Parts: sequence; structure tokens; C-alpha cells
Amino acid sequence: MARPKAVRAPTAASLPNNLRIPSTTSSLTKSLGKLSRPALLDLALTWLDDQNIESFPPYLQRDDNNNQDDEEALPYPAAETVEEVRQVYEDLQERKGGKREVLERILEGDWRHGITLRQLAMADLRYMDDHPASLRWTALELSRIDTRPKKSTEDWSSNIPRIQAATFVKALQQEIASLVKAHYHLSRSSTLPITFLRIFILDSPYQTPRQTPEVFADSSRVIYVAFPDSCPYIYTSITASSGSKAPAPSSSIATDPRSLQRLVRDAVPKALSRPQERYTVKATALAAKNLPTLLALRGPGRSTAANGSYSIFADAALEGSPLDPRPSNSVTPEEHIRAGHKPVNAEDKENGNTVDESQMPAATSRKRVSGISDSSPLSPTSKKRRLAVESRFGSAGSSLTPAPLDRLDVRLLDLPAGIEDDGVDRLAGPVPPVSLSFSGADVIGGIRKLAELGVIDPERMPSWMTGEEAVSMAVVRGGRRIKKSE
Repeated sequence: MARPKAVRAPTAASLPNNLRIPSTTSSLTKSLGKLSRPALLDLALTWLDDQNIESFPPYLQRDDNNNQDDEEALPYPAAETVEEVRQVYEDLQERKGGKREVLERILEGDWRHGITLRQLAMADLRYMDDHPASLRWTALELSRIDTRPKKSTEDWSSNIPRIQAATFVKALQQEIASLVKAHYHLSRSSTLPITFLRIFILDSPYQTPRQTPEVFADSSRVIYVAFPDSCPYIYTSITASSGSKAPAPSSSIATDPRSLQRLVRDAVPKALSRPQERYTVKATALAAKNLPTLLALRGPGRSTAANGSYSIFADAALEGSPLDPRPSNSVTPEEHIRAGHKPVNAEDKENGNTVDESQMPAATSRKRVSGISDSSPLSPTSKKRRLAVESRFGSAGSSLTPAPLDRLDVRLLDLPAGIEDDGVDRLAGPVPPVSLSFSGADVIGGIRKLAELGVIDPERMPSWMTGEEAVSMAVVRGGRRIKKSE
């Protein structure tokens, strides 16, 4: 009797955690190879922990159906018990060695039968913990859609949806199940107050061709959503590299990884919504490679009202507040500069307790504040410029900045001089908008340095260049940022 032909029916279920990727997959070797040797050893011991051993069992002798003589000829013979495998990695931790040794032990020895999707997700998130600037993140604001009249004493804008991890993932899966085949993995950051959701997207569940093993380790098919604690913002990241190839013209747009990622991102606020409590997401014109930067600028403790010139109060670099009822001469700008952002109060001033710069450590000296190492008296012009820089930047761009911006993209819509209002040069034709990009370790710090050197007039600088608006993208007309573009 002939064997019946197998029938593959589409299903809306998510990809299972225990789906194994062959250990010989080259892209899998590359993904695990990003981790350092200590991180690989810690990860292997985590898989071998008593709580995880059922999900990530190693390859043991009882799993071998081949000849024992062939098994002994392999570079890493299978162990008899889990305890033996655990002891191997503990011994590797106690001695020095190379990363390749650990990687080969994992792929060719103890997990030669394959690495599961959950194991790969754990490896990716471990790399993100060790390298917080490995991806570019975009901050999005969760905004409640008001369906009822708002009471005068009710502030719905401050409401933050309560997120229960398992419930949220189930709701998200229901939103995109008919469009995207995906794998979900939730994890808590070990270094930041953030919960990560890693989503690996495959294709539509109705795609008939079988996927190659290389697809399951393709970083362009992974999107991360980060949920900071007690914060009305979420951070998203698209991991497709700039050099990734565009989809072929004959391929369906539904199978394009970027299109699938947009579907997932648009479904996040819907998954967070409940009956009579609907949410949407709004762009905040802030993107950065450093997660601490997003936490500092779009986190639970800061907002766009506490940056730039106001950062000296938010950072507790100066006593008081902009609404302090005391006389304005209680803390003079000269004292603020001389104290190196150390809080100075009126009582110390009255008692003659001025700050002696010779007794101050280098970290709180004038060099710490402005970056100028010259301790000679300032000229009236330099002093005036220094006060102008302090009044515009505050502590932004100085060593007190908790997390600097690495990029600032500006699009100027103003027409150059001599161009007609219709934007057409009578000699050269249409004139496109001008785009500028500033990049570096600390963009605001670099602009501040130019202002301190007199290259830029700090008094004429717009607020989006001093860090006051806490944005990394700006569309500008007439020197002002157009907020409608957000």
C-alpha cells in the first residue's frame, strides 16, 4: 500500500520554542560567535541549569543511535550525564582559552543536534546586554485615544497601560497571526530597567516553500520592542543592516522583512489596548544607538522639559529651580561657573563659604564643566561667551551628560538666497531641500565646544541644537523645528 502524501496546512500558531536550527548552519555560527568567551560559557551554564535543562537538553550517549566506536572518534564524544556536561563548562570557566574552543564545543559537541529558537533568542539578548549600543533604537510615545469626554480633573495623558508579559504576547500574536509567522521571546535586562521582546518574523503562514535553515538566524528578520519601567514610551529597533539587499521585483511585498516588521510595530499598540482603553503610538523624533540615552531623554525620570538649559536643575547641578522665589542674586552665573556645577546656596554665600577651585577635584573643576583646561583669568569677551553657553546648554554636552546623542539629522526646507518662492532656480531647475547629518560620540557636546570656541553664536542657536528639545531628527523652516513632521 502506497504511503499517503503528506499535506501541509497553514496554521496561525507561532513558531515553537523548541524548533531546532541545525548546528552546521553557518549563520548560526556567526550569531553565537558575536558573544565573548565568558558570555558563551555563562549562556551554556544557563541552558544546563536545573530550571532550563528540560528545554535545552544536551546531546548525551543515550541519544546516540550510531556505533559507539564512531562516537569515540568524534572530537567531542557525548557525555553520559548532564552533570558531566555542566562540569566541562565549569572547568572551562576556571582556565584561560579561546572563544572558538567554547563555540565548537557547543555546536559540534553538546548541542550537535541543533540550537533551538529560544536558545538563539537568549544569545541575541545576552549580546545586547553586553553591547547596549549595538542597535539603533527609536523612541515612540504611547498615547491614549480618548473615546469619552475628558473631565477637568482627569489627566489621561499620564496613564500608562499595565503590561502583563504573557497576556501582551498572546494579544500581539492574535493581531498578526494571519499575516506573519513569528517567534516571540520575552526577557528582562540584567543591566537596565527594561523588558525586551524579541520577535523573529518568518513569512506569511500561507507561504508554501520550505525555509532554509539560514533564514532562522537572519538578523534582518528580527525586531525588538523594549518596554522601560513606569514610562509612557516604548523603544523599537529594526536590525536590518544598511547593506541588506532589496527584495526582488517578483517577490511579494508581504514577504519583504521590512514590510513584515512594520506590521509587527503597528500591531504593538493594538495589543496593548483594551475595551474602552485604546492606545496608539506617536513618533518622538528621537533615535539613538545607546539605550541609556533613550532612558535619559525618554524615560520615567525625564522629559523634553528637563533638557538643555534646564538640565542643571534636573541633574541637581544647581540648587533651586526656575520658579525659585528667592532673589535672583542668590546664585550668580559667575558662582555657577566657578563652582563647576556644584550646588551653591544663599546661606553659603552669606557666610562667605565660597568655593576654592584649588581644593576641588579635577572632576568638578572648571575643566569638567566647559572642557577648557586653561585656568588663567578669562577676558570679558570669553567670560560673556562662557555665560551664554552655560545659559543655553546647561549641563548638556558636558561631562555631566548621562548619555550623549550619537547622531543628529536635520532637513532644511528654507530656500537658498536668490531662489524664487516656487523653489526653482531659473538656471539650474528645481532646488531640493538641504539635509545635514552630525555624528560622533557626543553631537551636542561637539556643538557646545564650537560655541565655546566662538565658532557658533550660542545666543542665536535654536533650542533643538542645544539639546533642549531632546530630538535627534529635525525638519526646520525659518530656524524652527516643524513638529508636525513628528
